Amino acid sequence: MQVSQPPTHSEAPLQLLLFVDDRPSSRQQIQQIRAFLKQLRHDYAFELQIVDVGEQPYLAEQFRLVATPALIKIHPQPQQVLAGSDLETQLKNWWLRWQQSVENYLKLTALPENVAVLLPPTPIRSIADSAELLKLSDEVFRLKREKEKLIEQLQFKDRAIAMLVHDLRNPLTAVSIALETLETNLLPQENRPARLKPELAAQLFKQARSQARSINRMITGLLQVASGTSSELHIEPTKLDMIGLCQEIMAHLGDRLQAKNQTLETDLPCDLPCVYADIERLRQVLINLLENAIKYTPASGTIRISALHRTSQKVQVSICDTGPGIPVENRDRVFEERYRLQRDRALEGYGIGLALCQRIIRAHYGQIWVDSGLSCGSCFHFTIPVYPV
Repeated sequence: MQVSQPPTHSEAPLQLLLFVDDRPSSRQQIQQIRAFLKQLRHDYAFELQIVDVGEQPYLAEQFRLVATPALIKIHPQPQQVLAGSDLETQLKNWWLRWQQSVENYLKLTALPENVAVLLPPTPIRSIADSAELLKLSDEVFRLKREKEKLIEQLQFKDRAIAMLVHDLRNPLTAVSIALETLETNLLPQENRPARLKPELAAQLFKQARSQARSINRMITGLLQVASGTSSELHIEPTKLDMIGLCQEIMAHLGDRLQAKNQTLETDLPCDLPCVYADIERLRQVLINLLENAIKYTPASGTIRISALHRTSQKVQVSICDTGPGIPVENRDRVFEERYRLQRDRALEGYGIGLALCQRIIRAHYGQIWVDSGLSCGSCFHFTIPVYPV
């Protein structure tokens, strides 16, 4: 804020602010109004401050200016704003009335001009102080936003690590079982020859290698997310056979179903179109939902996985169980990170699996939701885009 020869308060109860900018188109107009104000000053004392809106935009916001240059009479009250291409003409029309407002102000305060120094501090100084406060407030707001963003990043890194722990457990278990089986049955032991058929050994090697690759992709993907500022997951969608993926996962979880004597029903139409999805991320969703169904369905219960071509753009997959169900008031909250129903606190889990499923599906521009009722089991549904033909 520039000050143009500020006189003392006793000399200038009339106080003006001139808002200018650095646009070439307005330079001539600004020069004319400044020259006119300088000419007026020879006959009548007033205090003038010039504000560059490029340097102090918050002052323009404070006075709600929509155009510059603009001249504002801030004292005596009431404030008055002159703006537009005919600024000089407007000032000529108002100048005598502004002088009269000063005389009226001095009469109302019952103070002659020669003792006007007893008047309150100049509004221009108050505005200058206000401008600094606004500037500091903006800086405080910016720092608060940065703090919130940093806290959000730290919290997300914690969530990413927890998700990594949660989703690595199953492939690590599969790799461990495959390697232990190979070690026990492929290598000859003391007084016992190797007894594993080459075909089965090749299958176990393939399974271990596949799961190891899945682990590597999970770690890479989650570390990419944790290193960024966004909570969105990185996906690499490709053309994907949903039926084939479902069958692969069902075979992978067959032992767990058999251990609880559970029945797995399927409704996977052979004409289901391919989807456009990240295979590893979609595998995470299916495994998570099926594992939850196995965990919450009692022994000898039934689990059902179905798919349908819902529209020309979406395929819907549903996984239903005959478990205890989810109370209506908790259906939305089960997708929150680290949220667990009170009844499930003693069960194994981190409370982040469904939150991860939701983020994966949303990253594919799909939806995920649950239909459930107490003692009626739960049905989790999600949609995924069809591969464009």
